[in-house]
Amino acid sequence: MSIRTLDDLLAEGVSGRRVLVRADLNVPLDKQTGDITDDGRIRAVLPTLGALVEAGAKVVVCSHLGRPKGTPDPQFSLSPVAGRLGELLGAPVHFAEDTVGDSARSTVAGLADGQVALLENLRFNAGETSKDEAERGAFADQLAAFGDAYVDDAFGAVHRKHASVYDVPARLPHVAGRLVLREVEVLSKLTGSPERPYVVVLGGSKVSDKLAVIEALLPTVDRLLIGGGMCFTFLKAQGLEVGTSLLEKDMVETCRNLLERSDGKIMLPVDVVAADAFAPDAAHDTVRVDGIPSHRLGLDIGPETVAGFAAALSQAKTIFWNGPMGVFEMAAFAAGTRGVAEAITKADAFSVVGGGDSAAAVRALGLDESSFGHISTGGGASLEYLEGKTLPGIAALEN
Repeated sequence: MSIRTLDDLLAEGVSGRRVLVRADLNVPLDKQTGDITDDGRIRAVLPTLGALVEAGAKVVVCSHLGRPKGTPDPQFSLSPVAGRLGELLGAPVHFAEDTVGDSARSTVAGLADGQVALLENLRFNAGETSKDEAERGAFADQLAAFGDAYVDDAFGAVHRKHASVYDVPARLPHVAGRLVLREVEVLSKLTGSPERPYVVVLGGSKVSDKLAVIEALLPTVDRLLIGGGMCFTFLKAQGLEVGTSLLEKDMVETCRNLLERSDGKIMLPVDVVAADAFAPDAAHDTVRVDGIPSHRLGLDIGPETVAGFAAALSQAKTIFWNGPMGVFEMAAFAAGTRGVAEAITKADAFSVVGGGDSAAAVRALGLDESSFGHISTGGGASLEYLEGKTLPGIAALEN
């Protein structure tokens, strides 16, 4: 991979230069208070920002948050992120109240060496996500005007062909930030020659979301452990009844074919926690997968499954985990995710947590992040990388 890095840029000297940094600050916010509930993605970009600040750059950070529809929407403002980023950097972050308008221009113009500005949500502008290249390019021109150089440190967005990710690098000298470089180095280990046994744990709600990565991984892994809501479509493919559990009927035949082709590599739950309703206080019991009551739905894997998955993980030398084993946000249905995560930390293996809900679960359950080899910041991006897809943001850095 031929990509210039942050160290290359720093070696050239950035003191007094404006450096536009695309970060992934798409953090979860409490709907009631607007407070940040998990600042993991903010902390992940600190090594890159800190190095630029120390070198005397005028740092202009841009990011998206949530899915606004191309116009300003106060509930998706990056204002709270600016406050938290300033706390973590130990210096105020100047916040622009728009992305490329008067506030942004004056904020960037007022930066002194070693200061940081954060632009308002990129997706408040339709040009950021537009499929029209002219519209996207026009927005990229406006963004690029804020920088003398560009750093992409938003791994969670590199699978998107968006203006700030794909078009801006074509307009400025560009490098990969420390986070993006680390992510690519780690994931390339998994797609190259991983140390074996190589065990993958997949969870989450839908088989359809993970089908491409299952197809890509099956020939290369030694064991594939499947939990979460997606397991019920596989169980249905085995001829079992799954009550009112999450089920993708149009994927049952696909799952049956995957099981037939897997040479026994796919390991499914043998017991689940079945509840009367999707609610934190719902009545629930652990049942065998061949005995799920017709009126109940599975919301977690059971203890026997956790033990079986843990046994498989204990033999591994390389582990990739993407997707929770149950509804970990509800205490009654968090034991499966916790048990599997703890088993990963105990294995004598290089472990990668594939971003998204898995990374959120590690933090929400209070697990020691340093116990994992690497926690990715990009769920969708990491999956597409493992699928072998070309990621637009990485391709733009290679050019």
